[in-house]
Amino acid sequence: MRGLRLLILAVIFGLVVCGCKKKELGADTAETTETKEKEETRKEAAVGITIQWLGHASFKICYEDTVIYIDPWKIEESPGDATLVLVSHSHHDHYSPEDILKVSGPDAKLIASADIVAKEKVGDAMTPGLVIELENVRIRGVAAYNLDKAFHPRTNNWVGFLIEIGSKQIYYAGDTDLTEEIKNLKYIIDVALLPVGGTYTMNAEEAAEATKYIKPALAIPYHWGDIIGGREDAEKFAALAGCEVKILTAGESVSF
Repeated sequence: MRGLRLLILAVIFGLVVCGCKKKELGADTAETTETKEKEETRKEAAVGITIQWLGHASFKICYEDTVIYIDPWKIEESPGDATLVLVSHSHHDHYSPEDILKVSGPDAKLIASADIVAKEKVGDAMTPGLVIELENVRIRGVAAYNLDKAFHPRTNNWVGFLIEIGSKQIYYAGDTDLTEEIKNLKYIIDVALLPVGGTYTMNAEEAAEATKYIKPALAIPYHWGDIIGGREDAEKFAALAGCEVKILTAGESVSF
């Protein structure tokens, strides 16, 4: 009889231990699943914004339903998907009415320097320091001009853009030298788009120096590969910059 009792107790003990292990396993599985889901959500959020270099000084930025083109020029097709077009100034390699038409969707908005808005007779004029808020994006004008060249006079009020989108800040410098306005940008900049070709804008060394003031997490060089500047300028910039640099080929994208 005593042996039977011991056998029953052993069986009961085994069932209890097994049940506890199953509960622990179930809890661990649930926790692992939840952790994976959180990690996937984090990864999706991290790659929510895409920046595509279209060559020279043209970029396309996508976030959810917002599609922004900056200074579209030499656009081969007619995507017609832009919800917002930004144009920094009226030089032909930045302001191309034909390319604005190619990229613009049916409800696209134009934000550009005042001389362009006067020519287009539509859009919002951007000036240095002005902030324009739209549904999913905030645009701030930053002065863009030459210090010792006549190509981009300060008096023209031409601009670069500080773009706040998807909780990130993207700075597009426009055609500019390393000005006091750039040195005094007091924003957390996730990506800086900087000209490196020289002659009309900052050269590679000056653009690299700019990164040490604005401290972006990532910088992408432009104004090379067409008209002025070559890949060697982009590579020199990457070697000297005070941040991570991604050199894109025309049509290539980076997501974050």
